[in-house]
Amino acid sequence: MPKYYFCNTIKAAAAVWILLLAVSCGAAKEEPEAQTIAPVQVAVVRRASIHRIVKAQGILYAHNQASVTPKISAPISEFYVNRGSHVHKGQLLAVLENRDLTAAVVDAKGQLDQSEAAFHSITAGTLPEELTKAQAEVQAAKEALGAAQKVLESRKSLLDQGAIPRRQVDEANVAYIQARGAYDVAAKHLSSLEQVGRESDTRQAQAQLEAARGRHQGAQAQLEYSKIYSPIDGVVAERPLYAGEMSSAGTPLLTVMDVSRVVARANVPAEQIKYLKVGNPATITSVDASGELNGKVSVVSPALNPNSTTAEVWVEALNTGESMKPGSSVHVSIMSQTVEDATVIPQAAILPSETITAMVMVVGTDSLAHQRAIEAGIREGDRVQVLKGLDPGELVIVVGGLGLEDKTMVKVEKSENKSDEKTGEKADEKTKKKTEKQ
Repeated sequence: MPKYYFCNTIKAAAAVWILLLAVSCGAAKEEPEAQTIAPVQVAVVRRASIHRIVKAQGILYAHNQASVTPKISAPISEFYVNRGSHVHKGQLLAVLENRDLTAAVVDAKGQLDQSEAAFHSITAGTLPEELTKAQAEVQAAKEALGAAQKVLESRKSLLDQGAIPRRQVDEANVAYIQARGAYDVAAKHLSSLEQVGRESDTRQAQAQLEAARGRHQGAQAQLEYSKIYSPIDGVVAERPLYAGEMSSAGTPLLTVMDVSRVVARANVPAEQIKYLKVGNPATITSVDASGELNGKVSVVSPALNPNSTTAEVWVEALNTGESMKPGSSVHVSIMSQTVEDATVIPQAAILPSETITAMVMVVGTDSLAHQRAIEAGIREGDRVQVLKGLDPGELVIVVGGLGLEDKTMVKVEKSENKSDEKTGEKADEKTKKKTEKQ
């Protein structure tokens, strides 16, 4: 092939290649690549009340419980209740063998009757012979004293008239003084007998009567100990023995539980115990969620358990229908704080993050998703309080935000605003009704 033909062929091929390259570049400029638009669902940041809920696991206990223990050891004569029987305070539950105790009461009653008769005889009977003799001596001395006084007065009158000498008056005066002394001695002797003798006999009879009365009361008490009564209203939870078996003093014969009210005892972490106080409304829920009771905090332990750094909290509730059984595990939810007019978003809006700061995706007016850090506060159910980072009215992504890059073009397919707002209002209304009911 001639040389010039080869060169012309090379030049033509190069021109064609350049032309094709120019056409392709022009086409690329005319048809730019379309940008990806991510579909998302959003919720509006709103103002609402939110509640701080402290949750813990607990064990259910009866409001009141009594282990009925006999004071004496004796065979069981008869039971009047079974396990599960409802009883009231003061109801007779069982009787122990008590024939020997009944006989002891009869014997003590006889001794008491004898002592009462002896005491009545001493206090209401006639004076002893010595007292009678002393009274007679006092009477005689009194009459002698009166006679001596009359003789003395008569002789004084005759002396004034000059009918008798002075010596006879002196003799009469001496006789009067002697009679006076004899009367005083007899009177003191009688008084001593009346006071000492009567009081001694009376005290002795009184002591014997009191001792007999005490023995009778003791025998009656022993007999009463053989009868077992319920100390509280409740249900018989335990009855380990049967009629005819031996009951021992100090060993529980029955256990009675008052399950009309129950107490859930839960251990709450130290960082949450500061929000709790007696009177906080709370709920007790069974593990399988088959039952729920409304109650209040009745006890907040002032000290922490050094092993678990938790404090025990008691929640007391009315056990309607005895639906919950003591000894079961339960969930305890305590409403410790209510924040009115808080900035609230759905829990689904918060993205998983390895940092302490919570992250959300906000849809701006430019239809771009902007990543934003927020400071989260109280969490209640599927709602979260926002302390910093968001303003009411902004849109946060609740579906489709995971893995979405910052400033990605998004398309709002469905707004969760209305349904979320209704859900929040229903939650607030439910909580308010529950608080008013409690």
